[in-house]
Amino acid sequence: MPKVPVYYYSSVSNLTRRFAEHLAQQGRPIRDLADAEVRASEAPGPWVLLTPSYKAGNADEATLPAPVRRFLRSSTNRRRLIGILGSGNRNFGAHYQAAARELASISHRPILYEFELSGTPEDVAATVRILNELDAGLAAG
Repeated sequence: MPKVPVYYYSSVSNLTRRFAEHLAQQGRPIRDLADAEVRASEAPGPWVLLTPSYKAGNADEATLPAPVRRFLRSSTNRRRLIGILGSGNRNFGAHYQAAARELASISHRPILYEFELSGTPEDVAATVRILNELDAGLAAG
């Protein structure tokens, strides 16, 4: 059964990358939006976004990372996006998961799962289960 790829962006902290790599260890294809070639590509089919939120209380601060915005400029990529995974920091208060929540509202796509920082083993297991159910649902038509 084909597995929906997860496209992700991670800052220099690598917290989101660590989570994505845990998904890859479970057999999930991942694509790094820090790679210019990946950012310039179009997803070949349904895909899931894993994005961090950086907004720490400054209303003028960008919520969605620039590489994610660049990838979403493609109407094909926007159309094929089927869900969002959010990474955040609870220290951001009301802005916790701001990027995932803002994108979900704009795109009308569901937030599949949210976790803090690089997540826990339980977060990885829950996300793997959700993505496997998504794969099965897509395979069933």
